[in-house]
Amino acid sequence: MKLRVVVLGAGFGGLELSSILSEELGDNLDLTLIDKNDSFAFGFSKLDIMFGRKTSEATRLHYRNIVKPGVDFCQETITAIDPDTRRVTTDKGTYNADVLVVALGADYDINHTPGLAEGGNEFYSFAGAEVLSKVIPTFKKGHAIVGVTSTPFKCPPAPSEAALLLHDYLSTHGVRGDCTISLVMPFGIPIPPSPATSKALIAAFKERDITFIPNRLVRELDSNRRVAILDDKTEMPYDIFLGIPKHCVPDVVAASGMTVDGWIPVDTKTLKTKYPNVYAIGDVNSVGTPKAGVFAEGAARTVAAEIIAEARNSEAPAAYRGVGTCYVEFGSNRIGKVDVEFLAGPPTGTYTQASVELVAEKTEFGSSRRARWFGL
Repeated sequence: MKLRVVVLGAGFGGLELSSILSEELGDNLDLTLIDKNDSFAFGFSKLDIMFGRKTSEATRLHYRNIVKPGVDFCQETITAIDPDTRRVTTDKGTYNADVLVVALGADYDINHTPGLAEGGNEFYSFAGAEVLSKVIPTFKKGHAIVGVTSTPFKCPPAPSEAALLLHDYLSTHGVRGDCTISLVMPFGIPIPPSPATSKALIAAFKERDITFIPNRLVRELDSNRRVAILDDKTEMPYDIFLGIPKHCVPDVVAASGMTVDGWIPVDTKTLKTKYPNVYAIGDVNSVGTPKAGVFAEGAARTVAAEIIAEARNSEAPAAYRGVGTCYVEFGSNRIGKVDVEFLAGPPTGTYTQASVELVAEKTEFGSSRRARWFGL
């Protein structure tokens, strides 16, 4: 009997998990990978899109290229998840699993922040990044705010990156002197697990005359007055607002009854949920790591090892440690790197200074996964 595995979501976690299980179990595997989209794109591509460095189409990796033993990709919309029976219903059929893995990521609730939809922009969705690719070129004078509206949010370095790349864009187009940039963040420093990375970012802000406003959230936009209202009632006039919207689980996950306080709780060592043979990896869970693809990928490796060990009746694998590497855009064609670990003790981060050389390393990060997951 082949092991029936159903993986919901073909992002970092779903793709890595499917690849490992295919390699290790091959002909003994019957894995169905389900995603509503026809293609994948790296999250960091949204910065390329919004600043006109790439088109949206150029960032897409189509799922039709997935050819792996034991893996069947299905482009379908998931309509119901029953974790008790490990049954999944889509707009095209029903799937029953021996092992179910939920890797559906996080969605965005734009309407949670009053005025954001009417008076601002967000760059965390690809649609939002595409809109901004047309809006940013029209911004030639005034105050730009990059603002976080809620926690948790994906890829904690991204707001800092957006502010630094906006500085580059405005400088290149000769209008930086007519513009001001502010960054509103809910943390005391940009990257809390890594003081060294944060120190480098704060120095970069100072050098570029970017105002860093720590320990604050943007709670509301008054689109008529063009004012951002912070959680301490401070008002900040703006001419363009680049927002990080509230994150939430997809509606189908919320309806499944799996969540507690908005996210799926899991065992921090194994990523198992309270339901037998049901795992949750990536942004959809509350394991305690940042919501970023690299951590979903690491979680997928742990879950793959768990599934393989059970299938082979072998020794349990090592516990998940929440290890990941994040690349940080500093602008001026330089990228920094922070290696972090979250679950083996207090979160720690090691910073590698921004350089041109790390641009090539980040490119290799993307191309290696493109080759591994899509054979391209």
